[in-house]
Order: sequence, then C-alpha cells, then structure tokens
Amino acid sequence: MNQDLFLNGRQVEAGDGGRFDVLDPATGNVLAHVADATEDDAIAAVAAAHAAGPGWAATAPRRRAEILRAAFELMSARAGELAELISLENGKALADAKGEVAYAAEFFRWYAEEAVRADGLLVTAPSGANRIMVTHQPVGVCVLVTPWNFPAAMATRKIGPALAAGCTMVLKPASDTPLTALAIGRVLAEAGVPDGVVNVLPARRSGPVVSAMLHDPRVRKLSFTGSTEVGRVLLKEAADQVVNVSMELGGNAPFLVFADADLEAALDGAMIAKMRNAGEACTAANRFYVAAPIAAEFGKRLAERMSALIVGPGTEPGVEVGPLVNQDAVDKVEALVRGAVEGGAQAIVGGGRPDRPGFYYDPTVLVNVHPDAPILREEIFGPVAPIVTFDDEDEAVRLANDTEFGLVAYLYTGDLARGLRVAERLESGMVGLNRGLVSDPAAPFGGVKQSGIGREGGHEGMLDYLEAKYIAVSWD
Repeated sequence: MNQDLFLNGRQVEAGDGGRFDVLDPATGNVLAHVADATEDDAIAAVAAAHAAGPGWAATAPRRRAEILRAAFELMSARAGELAELISLENGKALADAKGEVAYAAEFFRWYAEEAVRADGLLVTAPSGANRIMVTHQPVGVCVLVTPWNFPAAMATRKIGPALAAGCTMVLKPASDTPLTALAIGRVLAEAGVPDGVVNVLPARRSGPVVSAMLHDPRVRKLSFTGSTEVGRVLLKEAADQVVNVSMELGGNAPFLVFADADLEAALDGAMIAKMRNAGEACTAANRFYVAAPIAAEFGKRLAERMSALIVGPGTEPGVEVGPLVNQDAVDKVEALVRGAVEGGAQAIVGGGRPDRPGFYYDPTVLVNVHPDAPILREEIFGPVAPIVTFDDEDEAVRLANDTEFGLVAYLYTGDLARGLRVAERLESGMVGLNRGLVSDPAAPFGGVKQSGIGREGGHEGMLDYLEAKYIAVSWD
C-alpha cells in the first residue's frame, strides 16, 4: 500500500519521489510505503497554507464550527476503521485505539462549540480619555508536530483549536504513525475544510523538514508534542523567526497512595494511569510512591492485576497490552528495568521480553526501588511500574517534585483536605485527585517546569492560536 502527502487538498508524491516504510509493531512487517517529504515539499505546504489563510480567517465562525462538527460526525461514523488503523501502525490494543478515536473526535466537537466564542473586550480607559477595545485574530500559518503514541488525538487536539481560531496549518506527524494523520486529513477535506487549510506532510527526516518551515517567515506558530530533548531544539529553531510556540513535552508522573486511600480505587486508578496505551503516554504514571504501611499489599495486588493482562497483537480480540512502537522502545525499557534490578529492585511480575515476534515487553512491577534509581528519572514509556515507599506527607511531596518535569501527578487519599493540600503543593500542570485519568477536551492540558509551555484543550487551547489586538478608540 502506498500513501502520498496531503498537500493543498490533493494527494501528491514527495518532490524527489522518496518513500519510507511504516512497520506493524506486532510483527515487524511492512504495512505501507509513505511519501517522504523533502524541505521543498515543506515550503510548498507552507505556501499552500499561506495562500489559504485570508479566506479561512474571513470564514464566519459559525461556518468553521459547522465544518468541525461535520468532522466530528465523520470520525465517529468511521471509528472502527480508524481504530484498526491506529492499532496496526501504533501497536496499541484495539480497545485503547477505540478509546483514542472517541477522544480525538471530541476535540472537533468541543472546538466546534468554541469557534464562536473568541470573545473580545470593550471598556473605558481608567483615565476616561478613550475606550480600550481588544479583539482576537488568528495567529497565521501553524506548523503542528505530533508524536506516534496517540496519532489521532495529538493531531485533533491541535487541528481543532487552530481551525476554530481561523488558522491554516501544516501537520507533520511522527514517521512511525503517519497513516492515521493522513486519514484525518482526508476526513477534514470531506467535512468541508478548503484546500490548503490543512496539509499533512509525513517525513522521515523530521529535523530538516521542520527546520525549513520554522525559518520561513510566513510561519507564525509552532505547536509541538514530544520529548523535552527535541522540544529544546525546536525552541532554539523557533527563536530565529520569533515564532509563537506551544510545547507539550515529557512527563514523569508520580502516583501517590496514602495509607488512608481506598486501596481498590487506587489500584483501579493505577491500572488506568499506568497501562493506558501500555504505558506509552506522557501522562502515564511513571513513579509509584506508596505509604509504607500499605506498600507491600499494594505491590502484591498490582502485580496480580498486571500478570492477568493479555499480551498480543493489538488487533486481536481480547488483547489488553499490545507491542511497543518499535525496537528502540523495547531496548530502552529493558535497559531501565535492568538498571533498577542491578540497583537492588525486585521484579515481582514481568521483567523481560516475551518469546514472540514483534516489539513486546511484559507488564512489570518492581518493588524495593531505590529513590535515586535512573528508572525514576526519565519517562519509561512502557508497561513498568516501579514502587517506592514513603513515611509521611512531606516526604511524599518531596519525592514527587524531585524531577525536572511537571506534567501530571496522581494522588489517592480518603482525606479530601489532605488531597487538596497536596495537590496545591505538587509541581505539575495537572493533578488527578482520586482519579487515574485527567485528559478531557474541555480541560486545559499542559505542564510546568520542563514539561511544556501553553495549554491544549479547554477554552485556553483556542487562545494559543489567537493574537490579541488592542485598539485605542475615541468616539466622543
């Protein structure tokens, strides 16, 4: 199967005719040959978006809303085929993929409602000399760079608010998972998005292609989801043209369980926070800090649940844990677990690769993990739960905050006052209080410290694609 670029409303080959292979993580076999965009293709996509910009910005907000609503309905109607496509190229279990499609489509529905709510301001200046008028205008051509772990949701979470705001864009999806992004591009065209407004540009050479766009003065916005390491590079690139930047970067989410927590509820939450998409999520619980009196019981019962999970190709019925996205991902998880075990931790379930083709790693629970273990310092991005004990609230907060990241944190307690107090002390942009899931299209998603800049979702998500214009006016 061959797939081309989606540029200016048409499917076209890469300028030099190049293609790259997309693999099935469950087998390592080739799924498709996808056009490999060049720097010239990137500039052509920017030109198409720039040409389409004035017309789309002038389109009535209600019309933009109707197109987004149509895209939501089309995605919902095709949820089954989109979920299967995600599972094939990403590896995630089909149940996870179906959940992602529903979540992804919701961004189109939410921003269909927000498109008509780019509110301004009109007040009298404190001096009384004039009026202060503030309006919002689309920022302009946007470059949207998305990761492989949620190929539908990470695209719609950016496309939805950008379209609602009146922006045009070039979407550069991860080269591991470009098929879903291309399918969404076709859905948007069918929903009524004009040619050139949304362009989808798969490329294996992501760095040069994105750099070419960021150095084109017609590009005024970069929205990136991915690792903090790559985010730092793109921030430097964006500085050359002073491009407006939004960054949703790495996470290292702590999961705190206090002794007074409902243990069954905490285990339910732990399974969601850890095993959604087999742990390949920036919001995944990465470090489990459990009060010493209940740590042994929590670890035992979490291991029982993890060992019961069905591992296999994501498209097979009943499978709960699919393969990781590629061999590099497996190697990284294996190295982190090996390092933890060499440092004194014990794997009470899992701890290795199953003997089967594909990019798999067994669901794993580690106990007696040293608080300074490397596995607690970086994103695992796999089905591994390391457990550390704590003695009191202050220690729990100190351990949770001992990271350069600050995307999301989870905590379970039966004391609401403690829960709110600890939530305020945690250095993260989001907190799940007695919940293992925080993502919601209606809520502002984002982090602090080195986990990002800006917010996606909620009303705040659309504001990231708008510029405020202040007009001083007198009419007396």
